[in-house]
Amino acid sequence: MANIEKRTTKDGKSHYRVLVRLKGFPPQSATFERITDAKNWATNTESAIRENRHFKTNEARKHTLADVIDRYIENILPTKPKSADVQEGQLKWWKAQIGAYTLCDVTPAMIGECRDKLLKGKTNKGTKRAPATGVRYLAALSHAFSVAVNEWGWLEDNPVRKVKKPVESRGRVRFLSDDERKRLLDACKENSNKLLYPIVVLAISSGMRYSEMINLTWRDVDLEKQFIILHETKNGERRNVPIAGHALELLKSLKKVRRIDTPLLFPGNATQKPTTLRRHWKLALSKAGIENFRFHDLRHCTASYLAMNGATTVDIAGVLGHKTLSMVKRYSHLSEQHTSKVVTAMNEKIFGTSF
Repeated sequence: MANIEKRTTKDGKSHYRVLVRLKGFPPQSATFERITDAKNWATNTESAIRENRHFKTNEARKHTLADVIDRYIENILPTKPKSADVQEGQLKWWKAQIGAYTLCDVTPAMIGECRDKLLKGKTNKGTKRAPATGVRYLAALSHAFSVAVNEWGWLEDNPVRKVKKPVESRGRVRFLSDDERKRLLDACKENSNKLLYPIVVLAISSGMRYSEMINLTWRDVDLEKQFIILHETKNGERRNVPIAGHALELLKSLKKVRRIDTPLLFPGNATQKPTTLRRHWKLALSKAGIENFRFHDLRHCTASYLAMNGATTVDIAGVLGHKTLSMVKRYSHLSEQHTSKVVTAMNEKIFGTSF
């Protein structure tokens, strides 16, 4: 039921305080200068409460997007340490653009305009932002909205769900030809940093990321069972990485001459820090005459070689540590080439080459 109480201030002005109480729901109140407005609010509020429409709408009027972002940064981001710094910057960008708006006023159209503004802007290096950047910014905002919807009850729906994501490219696929691979490995072997060669071989052999390899300790390596345990990965899950062939032999050789003053697999001059490869890597690329190639492309080499040797997208995703197959679809054409050869060989064996 609604109770309307008339109140008069010291200067003689009157206003009306409305209190709506319904069993099983917290009381709602508001103040109006006119009795007509008070009665209309009371009627509409009672109806909204009974239809379960009132609370989230009311909360959406009380909170701004800045409130969502601030609470998210304070309470949610600390649970995501690997992406916290990047996402905090992304969320603060949204806050600067439309943080002053109440949640009920933030629309998909408004978010879409911000998306377009973001993509038209320049990076710190002066280059045009990639569609993938827009996707990441939208993802950060979307999760903040989802938490506000599902956990805080501040609004009814996530407006980012209705905003079209920029179309990302299929992704870079740059891998070494047989000749390029030989030249690069020869240059790495001759490099003054004697750890460069085993690191590059291990990267090609296993598909591990640079950050995953460079921080390895000998406790992470089981040479008898022939695998490496990655405790810290990009997707947050522990992963066992098989090691075989030349990479396995190199690790066995390294263990025989390992330093006892550090647990690191690839230590630098400072025993508590891993070796640094940037300068040595660039020198090896230059000596091998290889252009347009980054260290991370060694991971593409692994995936591409696996695909060309008959591995399925599921196999490749398992080796690289991807949770979904979307990231490895870029290598599907290489698997298809292998599949075509297998089918051709089978038909030739059964039916012969002439018909």
